Amino acid sequence: MPLVSTGELVAKARAAGHGVAAFNVITLEHAEAIALGAERAGAPAILQISENAVKFHGGRLAAIAAATTAVARASSVPLSLHLDHVTDVELLRAAHPEGFSSVMFDASKLTYGENVKATADAVRWGHERGIWVEAELGKVGGKEGEAPLDAHAPGVRTDPAEAAAYVAETGVDALAVAVGSSHAMTERTAALDHALIGSLAAAVPVPLVLHGSSGVPDAEIRQAVASGMVKINVGTALNTAFTGEVRAHLTAHEKGVDPRKYLAPAREAMAGTVAGFLGLLS
Repeated sequence: MPLVSTGELVAKARAAGHGVAAFNVITLEHAEAIALGAERAGAPAILQISENAVKFHGGRLAAIAAATTAVARASSVPLSLHLDHVTDVELLRAAHPEGFSSVMFDASKLTYGENVKATADAVRWGHERGIWVEAELGKVGGKEGEAPLDAHAPGVRTDPAEAAAYVAETGVDALAVAVGSSHAMTERTAALDHALIGSLAAAVPVPLVLHGSSGVPDAEIRQAVASGMVKINVGTALNTAFTGEVRAHLTAHEKGVDPRKYLAPAREAMAGTVAGFLGLLS
């Protein structure tokens, strides 16, 4: 099936009142697992490659983008390609020639004024090329290299009035907001501020994005979507499933050396996780 655009998937999910999941791709096995899980669930999904994943591949986007695109095009369900958490302008500009329909430009570590300026520039560049642009306001925290962040600390969560002004000033197509989740959580214990999600959904005209969804319990995700959240990002949950299967296999087969023997169950475990999240959202 031809690649579809992220903007199309998000718009359809929003119109139907449900969520659409975006899953992080690090290896070819991640991409294959996402496509397999989406086919089993009979649901569309977004395959997203982060700036950190690009760094893992030596700073070269082309190979992992090409592999992920090939997997997506061979799928029987609608899949899109998204470039996530981009801070490097050169990487941002690589999105278009590599076939990405969307990008999340992350200027959240800058001051509000600097964030607005940098993001508005990224949006202008993207829209000239038909690229859907997501941005972040607030501090989700928890990504590699960041100090642990208390999602409940004052000043961390996204303010609805500021969010409305930010969207108007930047022209972004979607907004990632801080509402109680955090990146890289390995336990699903996050408690979301659903009243804040509702206020943000009422304040801004664009879809809301939940980062750090791996740490959010099922019931919290369902309620978040009901309150107005649309794009649900999942990364660590796939890695947890993957690593658990690899660890179990190597423990049971200490002399094994064939990576296919542990990558196959690891890929299958990730596919199950993908299908689970997609079933939850649909």
